Amino acid sequence: MPTPLAELPIRPLTVHDLSSCVAVAVDRGWPPDERKWRLLLTAGNGYGIDDPSGTGLAGVCVLTRYGTPGAGHTRELSAIGMLLVAARHERQGIGQRLMHHVLREADGAPLALYATRFGQALYERLGFTTVGQNITVKGRLRAPAPTGCSPEGITVRTATAEDLSTVVRLDADVFGVDRTLMITRLPAFADQLRVALDGSTVIGYGATWSSASSDVIGPLIARDTATAKALFGALAHATRRPLRTDIDARHEDLLSWLKEQGMDAVLTTPVMVRDTQNLPGDPERRFAPLTMATC
Repeated sequence: MPTPLAELPIRPLTVHDLSSCVAVAVDRGWPPDERKWRLLLTAGNGYGIDDPSGTGLAGVCVLTRYGTPGAGHTRELSAIGMLLVAARHERQGIGQRLMHHVLREADGAPLALYATRFGQALYERLGFTTVGQNITVKGRLRAPAPTGCSPEGITVRTATAEDLSTVVRLDADVFGVDRTLMITRLPAFADQLRVALDGSTVIGYGATWSSASSDVIGPLIARDTATAKALFGALAHATRRPLRTDIDARHEDLLSWLKEQGMDAVLTTPVMVRDTQNLPGDPERRFAPLTMATC
């Protein structure tokens, strides 16, 4: 007789659980992004409940911690993502159990997440409030391939190993917390990593990584909309695959430009926080996340 779900423990996940995490995602209609799961399970902390049948996982969730408490301008933040329950076990309290577990693991740190329409009510019951929206955009960019320096004096080139420390510092300044453990994994994770420069000063960076049916542009950090366009154009024209990105809804000029260039807004996702009034950092320079699982 299988053990009842309520009696099964929540356990830490490792890369050895990669295929089971992917299977739960596919079961819920999400893409089988093994590369993304590997990143999340190494840079973050995955938690899961084993299926009582002894095969696979009944539910999963990932908590990614950022920042070093007490380190000057930085403050701690934890991102919650990939809360998924296998369809055969939905409406049995698994999602709520996993959320209560990661709340304890966060140990009072401010929390952030992007809410699906299925999860938003649960998050609200747990004290999360909506502080913004992200717009998922898909398609192919029609804009001509950028050449040389933009009219604003911005150049974009492939990032080098020497750029990484600068990118980490820029990211911490814009995001408001230190994300070194995540950002230093970008060169190995991403298919492209590019920096935007004004003269010799790095004023933005962006990356693409391969999902099942598209290339995702994210993160996208930029001094202003002109810099974001320059980075987006350079990244988009280096791939022949359809594109997907998740743009902060406050960046209306960039969203309008993407629409004009042939891309479509397909989904609006609430940004929610707990134990803080808002996301830290500078929203004017934060255009798109690496993935909505990492905020």
